[in-house]
Amino acid sequence: MEDMKNYIQQSEVLKAIAHPVRLCIVRGLINNQCNVTKMQECLNLPQSTVSQHLAKLKSAGIIEGERKGLEICYKVANQQVKDIVAILF
Repeated sequence: MEDMKNYIQQSEVLKAIAHPVRLCIVRGLINNQCNVTKMQECLNLPQSTVSQHLAKLKSAGIIEGERKGLEICYKVANQQVKDIVAILF
């Protein structure tokens, strides 16, 4: 049963990064911390859309945010995800 829990956890991580926008966000955050405004400009997407993708990544434990004044800078917090993205790119 413990093995199945591990498979479920791993599949949730893979599902979270399976969307092209989220994969792009994760790839960008591996090298540089970034806030929502910069991501919005780079991705050419509405702020609300970027925020929804960030929320999914955060709930999956892939990224974390650190408040710096009025903004939150995000970074990849999951080494396994960094390794997966490195293999892909």
